[in-house]
Amino acid sequence: MSDVERHRPLQNRRLLVVSTNYAPEVTGIGPYATQLAEHWAASGARVRALTGMPHYPSWRLDEAYRNVWRTVEIRGGVGVHRRRHYVPPRQTALKRAAFEASVLATGLIAPPPGRPDAVISQMPSLAGGVIAARLARRHRVPHIPVVQDLMGAAAAQSGIRGGGRAAAVAAAAERYALSGAALVGVIHETFVPGVTALGVDPGRIRLVPNWTHVQGPTADRAATRARLGWDPGTPVLLHSGNMGLKQGLEVLVDTARLAPDVRVVLMGDGNQRDALRARAEGLPNVDFLEPAGAGEFTDILAAADVLAVTQRASVLDMSVPSKLTSYFVSGRPVIASVADDGGTADEVRRSGAGVLVAPEDPAALLETVRKLAADPAAADALGAEGPRYVARHLSREAGLARFDALLAEVLVDGRGSSRR
Repeated sequence: MSDVERHRPLQNRRLLVVSTNYAPEVTGIGPYATQLAEHWAASGARVRALTGMPHYPSWRLDEAYRNVWRTVEIRGGVGVHRRRHYVPPRQTALKRAAFEASVLATGLIAPPPGRPDAVISQMPSLAGGVIAARLARRHRVPHIPVVQDLMGAAAAQSGIRGGGRAAAVAAAAERYALSGAALVGVIHETFVPGVTALGVDPGRIRLVPNWTHVQGPTADRAATRARLGWDPGTPVLLHSGNMGLKQGLEVLVDTARLAPDVRVVLMGDGNQRDALRARAEGLPNVDFLEPAGAGEFTDILAAADVLAVTQRASVLDMSVPSKLTSYFVSGRPVIASVADDGGTADEVRRSGAGVLVAPEDPAALLETVRKLAADPAAADALGAEGPRYVARHLSREAGLARFDALLAEVLVDGRGSSRR
């Protein structure tokens, strides 16, 4: 290993990051792909990103990109190559397949020019993983996929219409994307059995947890509540993030129906927002807020009494919500209405910052909300564990360092298919 490789292993390396989601998207995996690419660019690498048009979590094309089919932007030192794709306003297996097919087609037809030294992909989307695998094989360079969700399992578990038929197809695409990878990153250890079942040698799997990509709250909590119109004596249960099928957010609306004295706030967007609004019709204690900007996001989280993460009972090992890292930063207690043996439950238990309740059970959820509201000191103590957990395990510096080590293991230590 040369002195440059030892001290600046990414200097002048040509890296291609493939992620269907990217900035200006502020939730989901977009912020992680963006911060990772920009971090590597700041470390001396020449980084390009192949991505789609901004559309998440609303599943509507960003107005600024309405008439754009192909573009190149420079963001944070990264050359961002965007390709147009279909954006389904509602999720069915067929429409999701059309989304993936359009991402695959435009990405393969018009990839960024030049030969990279390595290709790093974020999965999902499935198409992104397949594109990255194809480009890596074409250039005979290492592919390093990072599994954020297992889409084969997602199709089977999320309740999407036609999902059972799509599960086998999705698993086949995942198997292709992962089969020739130099190393495979997973964001939680509960993903390891699923990735291994797709044919990946456990010795090639590395744990690279997501980090907290938002700043802690800074505004006065009482002032934020007053601005939002939340009565200081009314417990506020807030959910932030994507409103999709797998979240099973009907449980929150049904909780509000049982408890006129509790305010339920759904902040974000997604393909189930309209259906949830219809379900909440006539309930004065349910609020729908637009996604908050970066400047006020954690202040709003911190102004709530309790933060909710919900999943359908069938969701086990296919995802760990990225919202948890933001929840922990806010310093408020978390109620996780999720399966007890899934990755989300494991993460809440590990943090010590939340309480688990049975999924799809509004009565159980309400009982826990009222217990926390009745004992503010206990609720504050529970919430205070979140920032401590972040400081110990989920800092941005620690997260990016794990990815640096993953990349260096391939490019410098020779674990990849292209040795230098």
